[in-house]
Amino acid sequence: MGINRRHFTFGSAGAISVSALGFARPAIAQAEPIRIGWLAALTGPSSAPGIGFNRGVIYAAEAINAAGGVKGRKIEIITRDTQGDPTKAVNATQELISQAKVHAIWGPTNSGESLAVTPIMARAKMPNIHPCVVDTLIDERRFPNAFRISPSNAQWDNAVRNYCLAILKLKKIAVIGDTTGYGVSAVNASVAGFKKDGADVVYQANIDATQPDMTPDMLRARNAGAEAIVVWSVSTGMEARMMNTRAAMGWDIPFVGHPSLSSGEIGSLVEKPANWEKVYAVGYRSCSYGADGKLPAKNQALVERLAGKVNLQDTLLWWVACGIDAIDLVAKAVEVTGSSSSEAIIGYWNGLTKYEGYFGNYAYSPTQHNGYPVADVVMSAASSAKNGTFALAPGYSG
Repeated sequence: MGINRRHFTFGSAGAISVSALGFARPAIAQAEPIRIGWLAALTGPSSAPGIGFNRGVIYAAEAINAAGGVKGRKIEIITRDTQGDPTKAVNATQELISQAKVHAIWGPTNSGESLAVTPIMARAKMPNIHPCVVDTLIDERRFPNAFRISPSNAQWDNAVRNYCLAILKLKKIAVIGDTTGYGVSAVNASVAGFKKDGADVVYQANIDATQPDMTPDMLRARNAGAEAIVVWSVSTGMEARMMNTRAAMGWDIPFVGHPSLSSGEIGSLVEKPANWEKVYAVGYRSCSYGADGKLPAKNQALVERLAGKVNLQDTLLWWVACGIDAIDLVAKAVEVTGSSSSEAIIGYWNGLTKYEGYFGNYAYSPTQHNGYPVADVVMSAASSAKNGTFALAPGYSG
């Protein structure tokens, strides 16, 4: 790829000494690769995020290896396509731990899968970093090996609820999700949050992501008086069908919710571009452009480097950046501690106070494994995509 260390740098939070972590520097066999298990939903109805993450994973691993690896050790990505199926994720996790002998696991990308495999990884003391948002997946006492690289669902939920109630000034809300473990838990949490803040949740439902006709549920929401529909699903097909149904009904109501609402796949699934208007998705400051059309400097430079190497036209920059950061975090742990042991990697992550990644600046401690900064969660205009980045949603400030 022709990438050198001037063009690919680890996050700067590595200013933590090996002695401070209490690790000795064991001799490392230079020929042994750093094996990172990658549990990815690359096919199936929940594959959109996995495909984006995977592009970042491949880019990061190739960039590090092209620059000489980590102290001479190459990064080896061992990918297992879980297809969004918890049973497949369990089997893949067990295989990665017992047979592939990975040093760390990145993923899964779906909370339903992660709920099934997190206890398995905890028993094996396997360093695990994931982008799954269900709040209970992070429990520092039960799962001291598990770290979240993305916001929690509570952070997403707060941003969505604040946008509906404080900015759009709407009080009658319909909340719809898919039937995955994530969809069910996200809808329940969202409904509870809206009710707590005084909103009237006039309709809630969980819909099979493969359901071809969204008309019955959309009619129920309209008949109930919904002023906005909050959507919690990673299925872009389901979301596009809802947008097409809204247009067919002539119903002028906003969709607000999950980041996948802004996935490039939706552009090819909606019947006409106008169907994608008035759709507002969770977004991030690191991947939001200003009035000048530019991102924050670090990610503007990243997008320019990705040009011609990573396709951003049909995915989200935050998915790609998150994949880069996940591999970076494992590699940096090995570089700083001189070890790929579970204890070394987990210990390094527990000592991060400000790790400057591409997706965000992470901070972890032994009692806090939710590392993403709350203030960096914003709302985006879903159809304003430019290289996988977005403009802030209308009316959003701060």
